[in-house]
Amino acid sequence: MDRSHQKGREGENVAAIILEKAGMRVIARNVCSDVGEIDLVALDGETIVFVEVKAWCKAGFEELRYSITKKKQRRIIETAKYFLASHREYNCMAVRFDVVFIGPTTITHLASAFMEYV
Repeated sequence: MDRSHQKGREGENVAAIILEKAGMRVIARNVCSDVGEIDLVALDGETIVFVEVKAWCKAGFEELRYSITKKKQRRIIETAKYFLASHREYNCMAVRFDVVFIGPTTITHLASAFMEYV
């Protein structure tokens, strides 16, 4: 595993801990489809949450925020649809898309960072 993948895995582990401390339950990691990947899938009460994790050591919050482009959002949304199609037990739940930004000194969890009806 190269350094960037290792840094990404470490960020996902930190994000999972943060989400679980907030009362969520992580149910899947690194969900892949033909079009994209979702870092974490969690349950927050009656809501299924698809989480993108961004762990950068040098960039500021503004740069991180702009890294979730419309194209990236579309890939996450399509992968969420794939996940829901193969895990029908979650189909009646509300859906939310969150982003967790991990910087050198701060961690920011943006709930409902973007929206889509799935």
